[in-house]
This record gives sequence, structure tokens and C-alpha cells, in this order.
Amino acid sequence: MALAVRFWGLFPVRRSAAWGLRLPAGAAGSRGQRVPWRLGASEAMGNSGTFKRSLLFSALSYLGFETYQVISQAVLVHAAAKVFEIEEVLEQADYLYESGETEKLYQLLTQYKESEDAELLWRLARASRDVAQLSGTSEEEKKFLVYEALEYAKRALEKNESSCAAHKWYAICIGDVGDYEGIKAKIANAYIIKEHFEKAIELNPKDATSIHLMGIWCYTVAEMPWYQRRIAKVLFATPPGSTYEEALGYFHRAEQVDPNFYSKNLLLLGKTYLKLHNKKLAAFWLTKAKDYPAHTEEDKQIQTEAAQLLRGFSDKN
Repeated sequence: MALAVRFWGLFPVRRSAAWGLRLPAGAAGSRGQRVPWRLGASEAMGNSGTFKRSLLFSALSYLGFETYQVISQAVLVHAAAKVFEIEEVLEQADYLYESGETEKLYQLLTQYKESEDAELLWRLARASRDVAQLSGTSEEEKKFLVYEALEYAKRALEKNESSCAAHKWYAICIGDVGDYEGIKAKIANAYIIKEHFEKAIELNPKDATSIHLMGIWCYTVAEMPWYQRRIAKVLFATPPGSTYEEALGYFHRAEQVDPNFYSKNLLLLGKTYLKLHNKKLAAFWLTKAKDYPAHTEEDKQIQTEAAQLLRGFSDKN
């Protein structure tokens, strides 16, 4: 209202001749004199009130615009601060992941589980899955974490369908859930898994992990037991199919993109060569897997498996 008063002070209303209107000669009276015609008091007050209301409306409109600008700027500042906060969290998360701090990473990211950011959500899916695989995690907790990971991955994909990582982790988590839902669901999920791995590779052909996972898909389908193949033939017109040679191609391609990026890729190169009866190359890759620096619980498990397979060679020799 103070602003309205200031606006009103800029336009004082004075009773001057400027407000009078002259009528044509002879129109005013019997004497034919030209007399000024003035507004009556009530009419003047009425017009004055209208004018005041108009000015007040203008002032309030101005105030509304100023308020809108202030709010808009505040929203932008808040949004920028939120983006900066998310970026900081992602940096911390990546550092913890590289350091093998699985539980600390999970604790950090679960604070932001309601986030709408796809980059954060797929990292949370990965962290949930990693905690599920820890040796100290109970079977009940593992199942909960596996389904939780799938939910986070699904949300990440919904937020950004162009994210290579979102497709990749969604496929991984669907595969994990299949362990709890029976053979029929597992076979049905195989098609979905392949579709998302292929999409991840399409979005980022230089992502060694996605290529590696496509290799795992081929390896798993190639070694599918006969009874699962029979179920697949009954349920689907075209059951999933692949070969060890195809799997080997993906594992090598992953190594070419990023050499020694993952201990499991080294292990699976060795195991695939074993399936193809090439013991020399199998021993080469298994040795690399055994000697790979262990940063995570999974790395330690892979070292143990590679060492056991290599001992099997020496025992037979």
C-alpha cells in the first residue's frame, strides 16, 4: 500500500479549468452565453475514485511482477544448489566405489533414495546389489536388497532412457531377481536382459562393462542345461540361443576397449577357453585373473576360483 501511495502522489488531482468542457454557443441557456460546463461534485468524485483504483491496480500488478521475479530467482538458485549437491554426492559415490567401500557407499546413497536423478539412482541400484553380494549379508537381507536394486534401476531408466548405465543396471538387476522367481521367469527375462544390454552397447560402444555383460549372457545361454532348453522350447516359439564362441568374442572385445578393467572378464575368458578345450589360453587368462589386485569382495572370490581352476590343471598333469 505504501508503494500505491507513492504512485498516487505522482498524479495529484486539481480542480482546474482543464477538467471543464465548453458547449456550443446557445446550448447553455436562454441568453445564448458561452459558459463553461463543469463536472458535478459526485461525478468528479466518481472519476477520481476510478482513477485511484486504476493506479492501485497498476501498483499491485507491479508488486506482483516484482514478487514473481524474486521467487523465480530463488527457484533458480535453489535448483542450481540442488544440482551442485547431487554432483558432489556423485563424486563422493564414485570415490567410495573405486575404494571398495561398499557399505559406506550404500549408506551415502540411501540418504538420497527419493532423488529423481537417474545418475544417482543407477549408482544406488549398483550399491544395493553390491551389499547383497557381501559374504556377511544374510539370505533374507540379500533378497530384499536384490529387489530394492531392481526398483532403483527401474526408476533410473524411467528418468533417462538414454542412459547407458541405466539400461545396463536394469538388465543386471532383472537377472538377479530371476534367481527368486523360478525357471519360467528366468527364461522369459533372458529376452529383456539381452535387449537392454544391446541398448546399453548401442548408447555407449566404449563401455567395456556392457560388452562384458553381453558376453555373460551368451555364456549363460550356451551352457543352459538340457531341461531348461526343453522348458524354453515349450514356452517360447524361439528360445534364447548363443554359443561359447559368441561369448568369447564379447569378452575379447571388452578387453580391447578397456584392458584389465574387471577381474571377472579375465576369469570368464579363461573359463570360455576351457569350454572350447584350449587349455593353453585358458591358463593364460586364469593366471591373469588370479593375480588381479583384489579391491572388492568379488575380486577375492574370483582370485580363489581362478586359483582352484589352475590347480585342477596341475593335478591332471
